Amino acid sequence: MVEFVLRGFRRPGAMVESALGHLEREILNRLWADSEPLSVRALEASFGGSLAYTTLMTTLDRLHRKGLVERQRAGRAFLYRARVSSEELASGVATDLIDAMLGADPAAARPVMSTFVDAVEQRDSALLDELAKLIREKQKAGRKR
Repeated sequence: MVEFVLRGFRRPGAMVESALGHLEREILNRLWADSEPLSVRALEASFGGSLAYTTLMTTLDRLHRKGLVERQRAGRAFLYRARVSSEELASGVATDLIDAMLGADPAAARPVMSTFVDAVEQRDSALLDELAKLIREKQKAGRKR
């Protein structure tokens, strides 16, 4: 297989990194790790005081506007919790990537699907069997509708 680099193409992990800053990702990781909503003060303490309260507050506000965290008022402050799990975020990125690769034209999707199947087979032939099983299950569920 020939390997090459496409300028402007970003891997899914890089897509998340460019959509979310380092601090945004770190805050999400801390929110995912805690089952209770966290205040800005609690997050500030979890960073060991290395970040300013206002920096955390601004970053949480950006995450809220992006729809990744929800907040509820608690007195004069807000409590924050993640709106999506790390798995949901990864799935959303994967869905966007696949939608972009498949495009609107079904004929254009064929080489992408063929390449995907080849990549799955090269990685692990058992995965190819799992993919075939998933396809059969989807087809069966589609017929029942």
